[in-house]
Amino acid sequence: MDQYKRPESVLVVVYTVCAQVLLLQRQHPQHFWQSVTGSMYWDETNPLLTAQRELQEETGLSAAGLNDCQCFHEFLIQPPWQCRYPPDVTVNREHVFRLCLPHPVAITLNPQEHSAFIWLSRAEAAQRTGSWTNRAAILTWVPE
Repeated sequence: MDQYKRPESVLVVVYTVCAQVLLLQRQHPQHFWQSVTGSMYWDETNPLLTAQRELQEETGLSAAGLNDCQCFHEFLIQPPWQCRYPPDVTVNREHVFRLCLPHPVAITLNPQEHSAFIWLSRAEAAQRTGSWTNRAAILTWVPE
C-alpha cells in the first residue's frame, strides 16, 4: 500500500489577525496557489499530527496555536493525480485546520514543493486558490 498515497489529507489555512492569508505556489502544476496541504501517511492516525508535520515541512512555522476546525471536505481525485492513489480510490477526505498569526511573517519554503509564497487579503486569497475546498475553508474560517 505504501506505493500509493493515502486518500486522506490535511489543509492548514494560515492567516493573520488582520485577515491576511498565506498562499503557497506549487512547483507542479505551475501557477497553482494553495494553503498548506499534505497527505496523511498510512501509519498516521491523527490528522492534527499530520497538520503539524505539513506546516513545519512546507513553511518552517511552529504549530503553536494550530486549531482543528473539526470539519472535512471530500473531493474527487482529478485524473492527473489518480495514478498516485490505489486503483479503486476516487475520493480524498481533507481535514481542515487553521493557524492565526499576529502579522505576516517570512516563510521557509520547501523548494521541491513550492516556488513562492504570498500574503493576500481574505477575498484575494479565496479568489486565487485553485481548489474549491481551499476557497471554502478560507471563506469559512478566516474572520472578515
